[in-house]
Amino acid sequence: MKKISTFLMFQDGRAEEAMNFYTSIIEDSQITNIVRYGADEDGPEGSVMQAAFTLKGQEFMCFDSYIKHQFAFTPSISIFITCDTEEELDNLFEKLSEGGQALMPLNDYGFSKKFGWLNDRFGVSWQLNLP
Repeated sequence: MKKISTFLMFQDGRAEEAMNFYTSIIEDSQITNIVRYGADEDGPEGSVMQAAFTLKGQEFMCFDSYIKHQFAFTPSISIFITCDTEEELDNLFEKLSEGGQALMPLNDYGFSKKFGWLNDRFGVSWQLNLP
């Protein structure tokens, strides 16, 4: 086995938009590779066939599904971020929740100083923690 990566399936051609957003708000992050569908391939030309990006050194892969599925992202799987400062947590929560939905608003729930859980505008679930 070479490695294990988290793979995200985006619908409606939003993979590149999501990667650009995530890498812009999380420091030490970058898009490392994008392969696009060509003119005579299955997906819409120019959409993401497969891409890779890193968030703080953690690799993710994604693509644009040209097939409409009966399923999407679910909060039962989320990206968990341990923040260094309250300012960092507040900033990330604000940006990630724009157009999304707070599942657990920022608060002290007893297991950390401050915690929040949300679904972003792409449907990806995030847990942000300040231990």
